[in-house]
Amino acid sequence: MNKDEISDMGPIGVFDSGFGGLSILRDLRQVLPQYDYLFLGDNARAPYGSRSYQLVYEFTLQAVKYLFSRGCRLVILACNTASAKALRTIQQRDLPTLDPSRRVLGVIRPTAEQAGRLSHTGHVGVFGTPGTIGSGSYDIEIKKLHEGFHVYGHACPMWVPLVENRESDGPGADYFVKKDVEALLSQSPLIDAIILGCTHYPLLLDKIRRYVPDGVKIVGQGAIVADSLRDYLMRHPEMERRLSRGGTCEYLTTEEPEKFSPLASVFVREPVSAAHVTLA
Repeated sequence: MNKDEISDMGPIGVFDSGFGGLSILRDLRQVLPQYDYLFLGDNARAPYGSRSYQLVYEFTLQAVKYLFSRGCRLVILACNTASAKALRTIQQRDLPTLDPSRRVLGVIRPTAEQAGRLSHTGHVGVFGTPGTIGSGSYDIEIKKLHEGFHVYGHACPMWVPLVENRESDGPGADYFVKKDVEALLSQSPLIDAIILGCTHYPLLLDKIRRYVPDGVKIVGQGAIVADSLRDYLMRHPEMERRLSRGGTCEYLTTEEPEKFSPLASVFVREPVSAAHVTLA
């Protein structure tokens, strides 16, 4: 490998508005441990779930530009809200001028593909933030990929605060999870697969399972996105060759690292030492 080829290599960028994308990062590193990763959390401006399309787009584009400036050739938007509200515009409008050889991928399409394969009735439920549910992105993607499917969304505004305040194991979480599960399932008795359409929600998985009937599959995103990226890199060797391979992982946050690192370690299940950055 010559110097030009080495200088053209960089880490995989992983972006989230908050902490949930760390669950995606954890699975990416388990499935594809050989690559370098650079995680960026816009924790100072989180949550994105209730923000407008324009603000989410502007914030996400700032993050993508920053990760590109740090050498990332490929960026994963490990955030359902950013994937729903910003991904398409960045792919179609911004990448051609920023650098058409780089790529930005999201988490909604691979999850929608898998949910369609898991449902036998064609009735799929989705838990998500108000922003993700309001966007209708899962409804659009699932129906595009799986003709005749029905999609039922339910927003869970309390689930992210429960996780980030470390209350996901407490009795208070049971009240909200039970209430939201019942609200989603009441929309159709035929729902047999439920997408956890927010990367925080796997930390509530044990409680969700407690209130979801047997036979209803629960679709998390981490392993799905990791398998999808592995497949993508096999189909795009020109991109795979541009990814650096040192097995490293660096963490960046727009919040104070002292606030970010302890909770981040809960998601990735190992100690985290983050650095502060400013996006503009």
